[in-house]
Amino acid sequence: MTTQPAFATAEGLRLLLIRLHYSGPCAWEHDAEAAELMAYCMTKYGALARKHGLESEDAAVAAFEAMRTRSVRTAGDPWAVVTRAVQVTLIYEARAHGLLCSTHQVRRSAVSAHHDAERFSDREASLIDFHPAFQIPAEQNTLDFDPEEQLVDATAPTTAYDAVEGAVAVLTALGWPAEATRSGIDYICGRLVEAGSRPTAFEALRRDRHARAFLDLDQTSWLGLLRAVLGNQDPDRVHTSSGRGMLLRLMIGFQPADLLDDDELVRTIADAAPRVVGGTNV
Repeated sequence: MTTQPAFATAEGLRLLLIRLHYSGPCAWEHDAEAAELMAYCMTKYGALARKHGLESEDAAVAAFEAMRTRSVRTAGDPWAVVTRAVQVTLIYEARAHGLLCSTHQVRRSAVSAHHDAERFSDREASLIDFHPAFQIPAEQNTLDFDPEEQLVDATAPTTAYDAVEGAVAVLTALGWPAEATRSGIDYICGRLVEAGSRPTAFEALRRDRHARAFLDLDQTSWLGLLRAVLGNQDPDRVHTSSGRGMLLRLMIGFQPADLLDDDELVRTIADAAPRVVGGTNV
């Protein structure tokens, strides 16, 4: 029958810890009974350490750190306090290994809430194939579209595309050829985006001979188109309907029918409309 050491009991451990505490800082290093205590801890907590994927030496280190505290020496059952301290330390040690951080960091809830670090090669399937962080839903899957409900919301804001389509409809209704009209408005919109302001775009387009040649428009038709689309840039007419231009008026809520009720705009567009003879603008 194997005789248990005296420190295997609660009182025996308490007496040993008190003696080591008052024997000086080198007592743990040179005391033979202290060495036996550490070997005993390796055996006692070895299974607990292996449960968390650690070595029995790690459990002994955790027990040593706990036994040097006053709370263990003064506890009603020192072994119970040591066992719980070893268990908690091993849990955090295992989590620290998994999270690739220190045990001090892993004791914070903000850090311990994360899952263990994984290598890209740890799984047969590629990480981007199943991890939600790499999944971006297709834009069309986020749209709430019902083909049976094609209702037009009259209060919805007009988009730039709607404004362009409205301007094309007004010009073609007043005699402008559809191809030249759409190409001209698209070109004007492109230069407007680059310039950043209507006056700047108007002045640049007014002198743009390449645009006139490309659209096959004479000077009168080209200037009439610019005034109709961008507005008359005369400072005295900036805040009038003719100074705003079709694009701006359509963007702020006007409908194409409203523009056709503007006699001055209609006259400007009709007078500037190119004449088509044999399929060529004249």
